[in-house]
Amino acid sequence: MKKNQSLLANGLLSFQHVLAMFGATVLVPFITGLDPSLALLSAGIGTLLFHLVTGGKVPVFLGSSFAFIAGIQIVSKNFGMAYATGSFMAVGALYVIISLLVFLIGSDKIKMLFPSIVTGPIIIVIGLILSPVAVGMASENWLVAIITILAVVLTGIIGKGFIKLIPIVIGIFVGYLAAFALNIIDFAPVLEASWFYGIGDFQNMMIAPKFSLEAMAVIVPIAIVSLVEHIGDITTNGVVVGRNFFKSPGLHRTLLGDGIATAFAGLIGAPANTTYSENTGVLAVTGNYNPNIIRGAAVIAIVLSFIGKFGAIIRTIPVPVMGGVSFVLFGMIASIGLRTLVESKTDFSNLKNSIIVFSILIIGIVSIQGEGNPAAIKISEYASFEGLSLAAIVGISLNAIINIIAPKLFVSKTDRVERQNKTSAKLAFEKE
Repeated sequence: MKKNQSLLANGLLSFQHVLAMFGATVLVPFITGLDPSLALLSAGIGTLLFHLVTGGKVPVFLGSSFAFIAGIQIVSKNFGMAYATGSFMAVGALYVIISLLVFLIGSDKIKMLFPSIVTGPIIIVIGLILSPVAVGMASENWLVAIITILAVVLTGIIGKGFIKLIPIVIGIFVGYLAAFALNIIDFAPVLEASWFYGIGDFQNMMIAPKFSLEAMAVIVPIAIVSLVEHIGDITTNGVVVGRNFFKSPGLHRTLLGDGIATAFAGLIGAPANTTYSENTGVLAVTGNYNPNIIRGAAVIAIVLSFIGKFGAIIRTIPVPVMGGVSFVLFGMIASIGLRTLVESKTDFSNLKNSIIVFSILIIGIVSIQGEGNPAAIKISEYASFEGLSLAAIVGISLNAIINIIAPKLFVSKTDRVERQNKTSAKLAFEKE
């Protein structure tokens, strides 16, 4: 009996992660013209591939990346969708190359570029720049959104036992009931959807990738944005779980897993994959960090991709309900960034630390202005560095200049020798 209860509990926890990623994962194909069922299939298989490469140590879920939306639209319009999916395979190959470079350089040197004064603000920015999306969705019906938020929060605060671990499921269920009572749910997609998809259906959906240097020039540079997001998400995930994933399984393995998953997505005609902040938010809310739960979510996503009716039911979840859930999840991500700075006891009376932190926050948060964002650097006719990517690049660069390069250039020879002697003495003591 207990075994059955455990399976049910784990299944609900896994399903909670599916609900957290579902809206964003299917939204990308809806916007770009790709197939939502293929996106689900790719997310599930891509997540399992990621866990295989990383030894199943990192509780990360992969889903459709928003970073590539503009690039997909441009390439599909000017070259055809097949060239967009072919470019995803090139992005995956680039990730593989970068993972090799990280392996050769060493995770310790990479980690020097990401101290708490860099990762903390980046995590805050991840949450805050996503917040307008949550508010926009919630604003479609604030009553439903607030009911959903209260259900999530109260479940997390006063819930007992297993109920306390599934606040997202409870919030979505309560919000769905409220939306149903207000008659704002459209069940037409459920009536129109097929019960099941067969292998032949998927073959018809798939787009065989094609390759063009011109198309790649549009999409591949955007990989820098997703790369920074990956590092931010792995950092955030590690902070939540309380483990250093840069060290084990290693950043090179997480990048390799992400790259293989993205290449697979391109192969079957699905959107490029990326690590998901939404699922990190679920980890933070529930406190359950078991990677098996994430792998269970991946299996559920794969199964859902074959069940047309069930996927259609999930798609009937009203936008304000998902807005309410996202409001909590994105807020939790920003809070984790604050916690990173607090727990590291960052000295803000030190101007060097303050410069790095406020530069990341200002450049990142100003991107909320959208097309009016003044903090943007165009790298081509179709791509630019802005928002999280630019904020991260500036923060990493400032930290490298202020805390790594400058001390080596301006420290006197006597101080340098003294530091080397202290380091040598410390290493000798540790060996003893």
